[in-house]
Amino acid sequence: MKYLEIEYITVIAGFILLIVGLWGIISQKNIIKMIISFSIIDTSIHLLLVAIGYIRNRTAPIIDGAVNKSDAVEQITDPVPQAMVLTAIVIGVGITALLLTYALKLFRQNRSLEINQYNSLKW
Repeated sequence: MKYLEIEYITVIAGFILLIVGLWGIISQKNIIKMIISFSIIDTSIHLLLVAIGYIRNRTAPIIDGAVNKSDAVEQITDPVPQAMVLTAIVIGVGITALLLTYALKLFRQNRSLEINQYNSLKW
């Protein structure tokens, strides 16, 4: 049952979401569906970063009465991956909002969200 531990489940779920998101970006022709696929890839990267930073039998990186200050290095997890994920979530939300704004502007100009109907950038 070693492979049913939370670290492995999180890594497997992250890679499955990454593959689904890449498939969505490659195969979809609708801009909104491509933006959703980008968000799925963003979420998969967050899962993978959390899974990499997870250490079994350790507590959250909060120094209080539950953690002895002299043994804190051996008792807490590394806070850097968690901080990176929080930063990546904020950046991902901003990028998704920007992509949706561009999609709305493109829809107002051309009345379509299908990539095949945009000829302005073709050679």
